[in-house]
Amino acid sequence: MTNTTYTAAYQEFLDDVMPKIKRLAELARESTEIDNSWYYKFDVKRGLRDLEGNGVLAGLTDISDIKAFETDADGKKHPCDGILRYRGIDIKNIVTGFMSEERFGFEEVAYLLLFGNPPTKKQLKMFKEILAGFRILPESFVRDVIMKAPSKDLMNGIARSVLTLYSYDDNPDDISISNVLRQSLQLIAQFPLLSVYSYWAHKHYHDFDSLIIHHPAPELSTAETILHTLRPDSKYSEIEAKILDLMLVLHAEHGGGNNSTFTTHVVSSSGSDTYSSVAAAMGSLKGPRHGGANIKVVQMFDDMKKNIKDGSDASVSEYLSKLLEKEAFDRSGLIYGMGHAVYSLSDPRAVILKRHIEEFSEAKGFGEEYELYDKVARLAPEIIGEKRHIYKGVAPNVDFYSGFVNSTLGMPSELFTPIFAIARIVGWSAHRIEELSNNGKIIRPNYKCIGEYKEYVPLDKR
Repeated sequence: MTNTTYTAAYQEFLDDVMPKIKRLAELARESTEIDNSWYYKFDVKRGLRDLEGNGVLAGLTDISDIKAFETDADGKKHPCDGILRYRGIDIKNIVTGFMSEERFGFEEVAYLLLFGNPPTKKQLKMFKEILAGFRILPESFVRDVIMKAPSKDLMNGIARSVLTLYSYDDNPDDISISNVLRQSLQLIAQFPLLSVYSYWAHKHYHDFDSLIIHHPAPELSTAETILHTLRPDSKYSEIEAKILDLMLVLHAEHGGGNNSTFTTHVVSSSGSDTYSSVAAAMGSLKGPRHGGANIKVVQMFDDMKKNIKDGSDASVSEYLSKLLEKEAFDRSGLIYGMGHAVYSLSDPRAVILKRHIEEFSEAKGFGEEYELYDKVARLAPEIIGEKRHIYKGVAPNVDFYSGFVNSTLGMPSELFTPIFAIARIVGWSAHRIEELSNNGKIIRPNYKCIGEYKEYVPLDKR
């Protein structure tokens, strides 16, 4: 373990103490391991889900709805194609609506999720003007905060920036709905800047690259702002901005039970401030089992292309089998991007994204790459079904395609999860307001202690 930011004496201490910590870590692990049978004995819902993957009902929401099963007359559940509704409106219809009119949709969706109904032309214009006005960071914030010791992981750096914004807020702890809404709109507008500026600071500090900071333009959409501030020449095509906008729309919200949104509910229920709530959600989204999954998909495909003989079904199937047998890539036994905690036959977001990226990939010169993704999407469910016991269908999820889209946009992998956060902060904000509006109790689930009772032994007799 080395860290050049500490003194030589402290580094010497670390070198000496780490072997001891590793031995203590074994004690910590052994003292906290719980035999799997205990979970069955007490019918504990691990991950707040039952054995069939159904989530424990922990709250009510009016913000979005996810459907993956239909119930017949006898009360039996049957898998169905996934449905996602934002405030009661099918996401497929929302996307068809704004894309058929050749408009950007993210700002419209943000308004819908926050306020319950689609905006009128006048309301949408006002909303965009509010976001444009908020799309500014405090004076010297980039220099004093973002540029100061940039994190090696952008999500940590952005979370630090969010927490620091608390210090720039004249009324940070007021949890009235009007103040929380003001803070939420400000953060929604600022997230593209926090993310892209953190990326350039990372490149400058860690990779010794040029530092590029483009100021936002008020007339640009959120998707355009990302590309404008990210590209060194600020240039992008309309089709690039539209496909990124679609990605933001599809990632903006996904029910109250996903890990980061549930984190938002938990922290909000304690009465904590908006900045702490968003930073906590950021910590959740960073995890590779949540927002970091699309990076794993891209890395998996990079490894696949290096290790398959050709692009035939046989070669791809052989590689996918090796993934499941823990003989390829990261030896996790997973085919990343396949399956979902809720959806069974299909993830509606993946269906929508797939429909639009075929044309986009051809236009960007990634047609052959798309064909490989399409092949894996077809073969993987069959192979998983042969080798694993599954209680519901397996299909590509949104992460399967979002990483591909990010790659074709030339998006650096460091920004994959922050792009997700730029979208999802809308959902987090809506759920935080919902939690505070309903005066709920502090969220505190129960844990059963299964440890043995022991007598205290004086130190000299141990």
